[in-house]
Amino acid sequence: MRTTASYDLFPDAPSERAMARARWLAREGRVADAEDAYRGILATHPDLKPCWAEYFELLRRSGRRDDALQLAGRALAQFGATGFALALEGAALVELERIPDALASLERAAEADPDLALVWHELGVAAWKLGDGNRALLALDRAFALEPHTETLRLRGRILRAAGRYPAAEVAFEGAAQAAEHPEQREEAEREILATRRYAFYAPRRPDQLAPAEEWFAQTGVAVLAPDPGPVAPSDDTLVATLLEVAGDRGSSWWDPPCRCGTGSPRRGTRRSSAGRSSIPGPHRSSWRRGRCPPTRCGSRPCGPSRST
Repeated sequence: MRTTASYDLFPDAPSERAMARARWLAREGRVADAEDAYRGILATHPDLKPCWAEYFELLRRSGRRDDALQLAGRALAQFGATGFALALEGAALVELERIPDALASLERAAEADPDLALVWHELGVAAWKLGDGNRALLALDRAFALEPHTETLRLRGRILRAAGRYPAAEVAFEGAAQAAEHPEQREEAEREILATRRYAFYAPRRPDQLAPAEEWFAQTGVAVLAPDPGPVAPSDDTLVATLLEVAGDRGSSWWDPPCRCGTGSPRRGTRRSSAGRSSIPGPHRSSWRRGRCPPTRCGSRPCGPSRST
């Protein structure tokens, strides 16, 4: 999701120095300490818009939607009905899923400051959550034209992917990776590229038309081995009894299956002496040596040595 703090709002060196500690605390996950730091900055620099935006994003990312709306109200009291303050209010209303109210605030923000990219990005978010993908894409195109940013391209890619337009979505994510300013942004865009390619395996179906197992594979790259619900899992006692029964049926071959690579297999409980005789007692695994065939190459268990040790 596009974050309000992603934009470089009115940059100036003193403000960057003032917010350095708060940003570090937020990056380290120390939310309470970061919140105190942002509050301290706003107490001494109430007109610092980047601080308002980053504090708002901290609350938003922490799931504190009501607190984010209260902060937007404080921004309106500080700056008036400007595009920036109204954009914060609209973004908070989007998080509260009050989409009609959010659209009203964001449209007022666009009228107040039509050249603020933040406003158009949040309009795209609101339109997408409302289910109007075409309107969302138009708003994001304008946001990107005003200020090229990787987060805008990422959101565009998600909207296109949700519509089943996988090639266009991959292009958007590739653009996001190229426009990334930080390693985290690039890594996230690359993950989205891989997920989009997996979704494309199921074309022409859209993501919302996939089965849960297919959706899981597309998102994570991990296949679900048992997608359908099975019977009740057996108890531990049943599993142990079945294992012992199978072992008894197979006899000694359970532990010493024939080797398929021709070198033989050492017997359980013995080690090979220098003369090649199995005369030294020891645990079964002690007879395994580096360089012998692993189970995946030899059949079912490590092979014996190709020469006496």
